[in-house]
Amino acid sequence: MTPNTDKCWRFIDGWLDAAEKLPSPNCGRRPPMQQVESVIIHNISLPPGEYGSTAIVDFFQNRLDPDAHPYFREIAHLTVSAHFLIRRDGRVLQFVSTDDMAWHAGVSSYGERTAFNHFSVGIELEGCDHGPFTDEQYVNLNSLVLALRRQYSAIQSDLILGHSDIAPGRKTDPGPFFDWQRLQKATIEG
Repeated sequence: MTPNTDKCWRFIDGWLDAAEKLPSPNCGRRPPMQQVESVIIHNISLPPGEYGSTAIVDFFQNRLDPDAHPYFREIAHLTVSAHFLIRRDGRVLQFVSTDDMAWHAGVSSYGERTAFNHFSVGIELEGCDHGPFTDEQYVNLNSLVLALRRQYSAIQSDLILGHSDIAPGRKTDPGPFFDWQRLQKATIEG
């Protein structure tokens, strides 16, 4: 979907009405009684540094062709996903219901919290550590985080984090070009 700040995005059974739905098998049920309390922001580009291909979707749906690019041989066997991907043009794709766990965080901890997949929503921005994200991505990231905070009142502003915050030394995303100031104060404070 293209940016639309006037629209009040809503969830139906954990699926965002404004997103293109592309279900991934790489997910699971959240632990019983577990609320969504966190949002984790990532970046991804496949092949690395290239944008616009179907490779990210293929990767999250276990269809990545290991022969299509040398890098794909290293990752094609992995079973990962995120709840959302925001493309460079602002389109929002959803792979996993927010009521379920996407496999995006891996081994993770922050403060006293561990196992972030259990209680977080993962948002991938199509991008990399070596360049800025687009205006359209920031507009829809803000809209998405606001919608998530309306849907899940337990999301804590201090747990809206980057992947690098919960997996330091192992992960670097969303990277040095991610502008946390553009994740508007109103979005974080709710």
